[in-house]
Amino acid sequence: MMAARIDHVITSGTFSLDGGTWDVDNNVWILGDDSEAIVVDAAHDAAAVAKAVGDRTLRAIVCTHAHNDHINAAPALAELTGAPILLHPDDLPLWRQTHAERLPDAELSDGQVIEIAGTALTVLHTPGHAPGAVCLYAPDLTTVLTGDTLFSGGPGATGRSFSDFPTIIRSIRERLLVLPPDTVVRTGHGDSTTIGTEAPHLEEWIARGH
Repeated sequence: MMAARIDHVITSGTFSLDGGTWDVDNNVWILGDDSEAIVVDAAHDAAAVAKAVGDRTLRAIVCTHAHNDHINAAPALAELTGAPILLHPDDLPLWRQTHAERLPDAELSDGQVIEIAGTALTVLHTPGHAPGAVCLYAPDLTTVLTGDTLFSGGPGATGRSFSDFPTIIRSIRERLLVLPPDTVVRTGHGDSTTIGTEAPHLEEWIARGH
């Protein structure tokens, strides 16, 4: 059996919250092999994501959090593929702002293990950017998919509704910076980084407050 691999699609659209709208590019991550896969964060363009999945069986659509730019294509992708949508229940209030008529199919929980193509991903509940934000840690692939919790250069934004800076700092300190330094951080937007690159800057982020 081929080892699991990580494919990457960038989609573009808008992010809206608290009455504002911003243009954004989102990273969509596809983990699997030649026969099956999961999608992490179905953003903006269900057709583009489905094309990247190809003829593989899509086992799940995993949402790192429920901001609209990370979930707006999830129901359409589920319709195309039959895959269930997974979300941490603490983010249901955010989810309903975008998809009032279509709830997720199953819940994510801290410590849950998702297996795909012989690879285990552990769900880490990392609130702060959003109450139900999660990261997915795949030690076999030396990577963690952090959504909008940790970026190259610091934590995700906490200036809007449902977010909290001390909470995201606690999540990053206790759940992410304890991972091996060579762990590749694959983010919801922008470039990837590593735990070792980001860890020395924690106190700087706390001092600047974002």
